[in-house]
Amino acid sequence: MKMTKFTKLLSVLLCLVLVAAIAFTVSGCTKTKTEEPATTTEAVAEEATKLGEGEKEFTFTVKDADGKETKFLISSNAATVGEALLENSLIAGDQGEYGLYVKTVNGITVDYDTDGKYWAFYVNGEYAQTGVDATELVAGSAYTFAVE
Repeated sequence: MKMTKFTKLLSVLLCLVLVAAIAFTVSGCTKTKTEEPATTTEAVAEEATKLGEGEKEFTFTVKDADGKETKFLISSNAATVGEALLENSLIAGDQGEYGLYVKTVNGITVDYDTDGKYWAFYVNGEYAQTGVDATELVAGSAYTFAVE
């Protein structure tokens, strides 16, 4: 009988230690939520250069090779992102069999054939699945070109 009482007591103590350890670990692992950078058109409007005219408004960010970001708030009636950026003279490149190969963004030229870097195109923070001239312009979206 004494062994049974001792075993029960030991089991209860081990359970309490385990619960305390889990609580300590979980409380130590949780992060305080930090403010995420705003990507909505309203939040970007205060710090961005406004360009264009039209019913569809979207944000456009340029990240250069040094990591410097330049933000734009663009209004357009264009059907594609490429068309809207071209009409505001923000991109330039060569037309190829796969569409527009963007070499210049906001006056910064990057050429993979020359320096091994290229302009990567992102839609709402995700690497784009289509080229800029084939990506439908969606109001409220965030588009980015970044040197990679």
